[in-house]
Amino acid sequence: MRILLIGECSNLHWNLAEGLRILGHEVCVAASDNGWRKYSYDISLNRPTNSFMDGLGCICRILYHLPKFRRYDVVQITHPYFLRIRSERALPVYQYLRRHNEKVFLGAFGTDYYYVKACMETNTFRYSDFKIRDQYRDTLDNRTEIQECLHGGTAQANQIIAKSCNGIIACLWEYYASYQPYFSDKTAFIPLPIDLREVTSRVRGVPEKLNFFIGIQSARSNLKGTDVMLPVLQEVQRKYSELCRITEVHDVPYARYQQLMDDADVQLDQLYSYTPSMNSLLAMAKGVTVVGGGEPENYEILNETELRPIINVLPDEQDIYQKLEDIVLHKERIPELSAQSIEYVAKYHDHVKVARQYLDFWEKH
Repeated sequence: MRILLIGECSNLHWNLAEGLRILGHEVCVAASDNGWRKYSYDISLNRPTNSFMDGLGCICRILYHLPKFRRYDVVQITHPYFLRIRSERALPVYQYLRRHNEKVFLGAFGTDYYYVKACMETNTFRYSDFKIRDQYRDTLDNRTEIQECLHGGTAQANQIIAKSCNGIIACLWEYYASYQPYFSDKTAFIPLPIDLREVTSRVRGVPEKLNFFIGIQSARSNLKGTDVMLPVLQEVQRKYSELCRITEVHDVPYARYQQLMDDADVQLDQLYSYTPSMNSLLAMAKGVTVVGGGEPENYEILNETELRPIINVLPDEQDIYQKLEDIVLHKERIPELSAQSIEYVAKYHDHVKVARQYLDFWEKH
């Protein structure tokens, strides 16, 4: 099968491509390296900055490569914003892909019209990036994103693509729950793929001094929740300075991020998520215990009844403090959580296993 994956989200498409290649398929990844993240790709669709000139250069790059994006059995895009240009401007490219390829699929891999609609207009979630219970998280970033996703070009493009594509694959329970009410016949949840060949797994022992790892994206700290988690973590570390320390990293490339995580015992990530993100899964594959998204919905959608490797936290400072203090005072739990983390990722997120699920979905739709 000839497969074209356009756009990138935390190396999801590259990891998926590697799994598909192992299974004997011809795969091309056309994407941006996302600046300092330095993601991998086969064809560059980079846009270094959001300036007008870089935008023009990006459009020229897309037009240059467009003839190569034909005669594929499967094309998958990551998001309505699958190119580094506005969603409504990318829509003609999507229509081109529909005309010149067998099937086109949409990835529900991030914040878009259907996810924001579920957050803002329904009671699907107990909390989210945009609302905690009945209280809206009124920040400038949120207002901008809500406006674009619900009323801007992304809203229009997202609805057109979702209605006309062959199928929709959600990588997190939250995204599945957002799309399923509208497209139940063509929406599926498939776990995030992790290339375990790139990971050295090690079950952690009981550490003398617990090493907490927190990675911060400066531009998205309030969306990821690290702006809330870091001060609480620092408070715990001040109280128990002889029992724990903090490794704090900012805006480092993906490969360097992995290296810096190697000596961690516990990672903090994604306060508002119900499910572990790609960074969390990478940590878990290494044997690092994750403090973040591990709600019951995460295990239910996988039909997992035994493993509970994630220390789930609510978007509440008191809950975060309590969970962090508990793991500091009960470090003897680390070996079991570490072993469960490795088992969990191998069971559900191995990139070859995940690639088979994608192939099965693509063939049926």
